[in-house]
Amino acid sequence: MPQFSKVSQDRLSTCHPQLQALMNEVIKLTDILVIEGHRGQEVQDKAFREGKSKLKWPQGKHNSLPSLAVDIAPYPLDWSDTPGFHRLAKVVLETAESMGIKIRWGGDWNGNGSSKDEKFLDLVHFELKGI
Repeated sequence: MPQFSKVSQDRLSTCHPQLQALMNEVIKLTDILVIEGHRGQEVQDKAFREGKSKLKWPQGKHNSLPSLAVDIAPYPLDWSDTPGFHRLAKVVLETAESMGIKIRWGGDWNGNGSSKDEKFLDLVHFELKGI
């Protein structure tokens, strides 16, 4: 069974307990790595400048502590494996639903089941809704 690396565990520990619980179930189903949980002001400002975030500090869900967002990827990481990110999102979204956790994926911001109508894709991003 896959397990989180120490680095992924440390990053996940900065996230809201619901995200931690969700990712601890997801890792039982598929191997993932945690790219980022909480994001401080310097990192958020850099992400905004580089176009990796549409929000300035402190507006992003990563900016609260605990973080209301987590960035994850399939392991091993291959940024060009778009289908892999979509498969992972399906696992995360189905697991969240089964656990009663309301979540939104950065590959389908409006939740209509399609990435084709999105102007900004953030395939690694998952955030809690309604918190």
